[in-house]
Amino acid sequence: MRIRTTPKTAVALVAGLALVAGACGSDDDSSDSADDAEEAVDEAEETLDSVADEAEEAVDTAVDDTEEATENSAAEETDEAAGDGETIRVGIVAPSASNDLAFTQSMVDSVERVEAERDLEVAITDGTFVVEDAAAAIRGYAEDGFDLVIAHGSQYGGPLEEIAPDFPEVSFAWGTSVDTFGLDNVYAYTTNADLGGYVNGVMAAQLTESDVIGVVGPVEVGDAKLYVDGFSNGVAATNPDVTVNVNYIESFSDVALASEAATSLVANGADILTGTAQMVVGATGVATESGLPWFGTQSNQTPLGEDIVVASQVYHWEIVLNQMLDSLEGGTLGGETYTLTFENGGLEMEYNDAFELDEAVRASADEAVAGLTDGSLTTGVTE
Repeated sequence: MRIRTTPKTAVALVAGLALVAGACGSDDDSSDSADDAEEAVDEAEETLDSVADEAEEAVDTAVDDTEEATENSAAEETDEAAGDGETIRVGIVAPSASNDLAFTQSMVDSVERVEAERDLEVAITDGTFVVEDAAAAIRGYAEDGFDLVIAHGSQYGGPLEEIAPDFPEVSFAWGTSVDTFGLDNVYAYTTNADLGGYVNGVMAAQLTESDVIGVVGPVEVGDAKLYVDGFSNGVAATNPDVTVNVNYIESFSDVALASEAATSLVANGADILTGTAQMVVGATGVATESGLPWFGTQSNQTPLGEDIVVASQVYHWEIVLNQMLDSLEGGTLGGETYTLTFENGGLEMEYNDAFELDEAVRASADEAVAGLTDGSLTTGVTE
């Protein structure tokens, strides 16, 4: 509220008092008194005008300062509130190195793409192939108040199911899986890896000369099993006379064992190799030494063999991460499952330009991608 005095009211009051004073004088002094009174009124009016102007200016300045301070304070509070609402702290626990060109790197690369467009604070604990170490890291991020803790490994399901209920205000995510354990603060994410597996199988069936192809698998679960099954079905659909030998080594991280498995597959006639999980560096080493084509998945694996990598199915986890973060910002902490597909852009085939792939083979792969995207073709693994 702004309160202001009116100068004319004060002048009228002074003038009235002066006239009263003049009226109280004698007749002889009436003329002089009237003149004096008039002069006093003029002086009073000038004084009051000056005082009123100064007072009004002071009041206006004070009000303006108050309004400005209030606006600045409100703006600061709004900025702080906006910052609190936009910045999301994300902790990632992964089984292998961030640059493994496989499962872990697929998530790291995807989070970096999300960071380019959203306000995130990201921390990564990689190389936790020991589940107990991963569990400690998951719990540590939750205790530190991270908004979203991502347990990037199907082997982390057991510990996560025990940890999540202890932190009902923290959101957790894990994959590859579709199981949220019935918990409201756990997201699950997976990928229809059989799609890219099928496409790779279509190409491999046309490139093999020995009609024997080798697959090095880790543990028969999650996206690993989907990829292997999709690949086998793609080969069979293209050339049923080709034999696909699959060797699951029961480890996601044992590079030496993957190398041994690949060597054994080659010894049994395989002239093309593929595999999945972070241990495939052992298998790609054998492919490079033997000069055999390699088909990759999870990340673009061309750097593992510029001359031998034909194509790679690449996971774009940012598709499901953005959906997850949207839900989180909307107040939903979990209880939802997300899946990567060709249709939603979560899966992409990337080809190695250095590998001289026959145009007809590339065309058949592109045709398979189109069919798997629009639903006119299925892998026979997932609906």
